[in-house]
Amino acid sequence: MKRAALFFVFALFAVSSLAAHAFAEDAGKPGAGEKKYEKATFAGGCFWCIEPPFDKMDGVIDTIAGYTGGTVKNPTYREVSTGTTGHAEAVEIIFDPEVVSYDELLDVYWLNIDPTDAGGQFADRGSQYRPEIFYHSEAQRKAAEASKKKLGESGKFSDPVVVGITEAAEFYPAEEYHQSYYKKNELKYKMYKYGSGRQSFIDKHGGEGSSD
Repeated sequence: MKRAALFFVFALFAVSSLAAHAFAEDAGKPGAGEKKYEKATFAGGCFWCIEPPFDKMDGVIDTIAGYTGGTVKNPTYREVSTGTTGHAEAVEIIFDPEVVSYDELLDVYWLNIDPTDAGGQFADRGSQYRPEIFYHSEAQRKAAEASKKKLGESGKFSDPVVVGITEAAEFYPAEEYHQSYYKKNELKYKMYKYGSGRQSFIDKHGGEGSSD
């Protein structure tokens, strides 16, 4: 009798443990009726300056500064800054497509970079600072190509638009001190943005949505 009772208790514990494990695995998965977010990934020079204009947009859930486009796994900032990893500083954007469209994100992206400079951005030179759009779907690729063509034909710039459009690869979040740098070090961030020449370029060529 005691053995039967112990067996029953053990079986009940095992079933409960399996159920708890299954619940934990499913906790992070979207369920029926939950919102489905999408990703957008843009490189535009120093990632400190790319996060702010997207953070203020309705429908943007989160922005993450990081590295992508290269071959080195889990790169550090020091490694990427040498220009030998193939990675570019970039920002991954999590957004709600029911609130903000990918086309709107593209519009803001173009306002905050120099799309005619493939060798870097402003004072930052090298492939690690190249402007590039990393698409996550065929729809994003087509939207990026169309947006780039539209900008190139607009006559806004005398030089051609040279931003690369590439399929998204592994994205590696940057070190914590780089995340939302403009909030943690507001004065240094503003000094850098103005000193690098980015802000004066934006003031000359930008518009609504191009300031922090």
